[in-house]
Amino acid sequence: MPKFRTEGNRPQKGNLVSKSTIVARGLTVRNRRTAVLDRLDLDLHPGVHGLLGPNGAGKTSLIRVLATVKTPTDGMLKFQGERVNSVASAMSVRRSLGYLPQDFGYYPGFTVREFVAYVAWLKSIPKRRTNEAVCQAVHEVGLTERIDEKIRKLSGGMKQRVGIAQAIVNRPRLLLLDEPTAGLDPEQRVDFRALLRRLGKDATVVVSTHLVEDVAAACSEVTLIDAGRVAFRGTTVQLARLGQAGDTGDNPIERGYAAALRAHRAGAKEDVVS
Repeated sequence: MPKFRTEGNRPQKGNLVSKSTIVARGLTVRNRRTAVLDRLDLDLHPGVHGLLGPNGAGKTSLIRVLATVKTPTDGMLKFQGERVNSVASAMSVRRSLGYLPQDFGYYPGFTVREFVAYVAWLKSIPKRRTNEAVCQAVHEVGLTERIDEKIRKLSGGMKQRVGIAQAIVNRPRLLLLDEPTAGLDPEQRVDFRALLRRLGKDATVVVSTHLVEDVAAACSEVTLIDAGRVAFRGTTVQLARLGQAGDTGDNPIERGYAAALRAHRAGAKEDVVS
């Protein structure tokens, strides 16, 4: 079975950017009268960041705002020190990011090569570099042997890997992945986590997922969102330490997740009462 590539040249630590890739202040998204994101503050730097939270917490809305697909109702967003507040600035950001939504659109009649090359064109990759970039991205996700096959003929897991390939074809500074392991089998998920760790050496990778084991294995930091606000921000070790014996969960991180949500909700109730 083809695997995600887990070997090869690793970026050097000297390539890391010390300042935050993403800075959000007071980020608010409203759906009619409901605040989907509620004055959210966030700083993201190079590394792999897990984005956790219950259904409806605002994870996908946050990913869409960071991808410049959705415009916030209020607040400030900066990418690599530059404010994202116009069509021109949003277009500039899009050339430097990779984005995989939960349901990514593709042309079923395209081959893998054609589709990833099309995304490379959208990302303004020079024509002379396109073939190399496409082949490298497809190799990273273990689909080299299927590169000239029609996407419609691929299995669900392979289509998901095509989605990951198109997201990394431009070697993005910011990589946004919304439920990226959906459809991958256990072996593919292990290989994918290794790919995430490698990409996080010199890029800011944000992985929205409900699978705690993916976060534990691949992420250096975790952001837990509840009701549109940050309920916890720290390392997986710090999150695990929050858990207690009586908390719901089969492992320390799941118990820490439950404890962090409980503490955040208790604090929110106190704010309402006061």
